[in-house]
Amino acid sequence: MAHFAELNESNEVLRVVVVNNDCCLNSEGVEDESIGAAFCTQLLGGNNRWMQGSYSGSFRKRMPGIGFKYDEDRDAFIPPKPLAPYDDFVLDENLLDWTPPLPRPNDGKNYFWDPVDKDWKEPPIEMNF
Repeated sequence: MAHFAELNESNEVLRVVVVNNDCCLNSEGVEDESIGAAFCTQLLGGNNRWMQGSYSGSFRKRMPGIGFKYDEDRDAFIPPKPLAPYDDFVLDENLLDWTPPLPRPNDGKNYFWDPVDKDWKEPPIEMNF
């Protein structure tokens, strides 16, 4: 199955549809994104652009979802920026995902991001008696 994201003029994903791979094949039987996009336009109408996504993340970084943005320069779908209390997250250029503004300590311990204190914290130690 092939997954296609409908993009508005701002490259924001409006919806994602699944179509049979046969709807994306050219005359030689090779999958062609432009044929799948044309099929989506013909089937669903409208003037929006359709981009193929990857369920496995093997291309365009990840599977698109509603509200994601397609970044043409990176050829990737980027999730929406988190809302408060995580709105200080920054886009990690390697992961192309939103991460805390401070790097996670790399000392082998477990940490979680505390959105109130805006810092990494060690989880409390559970004591069993």
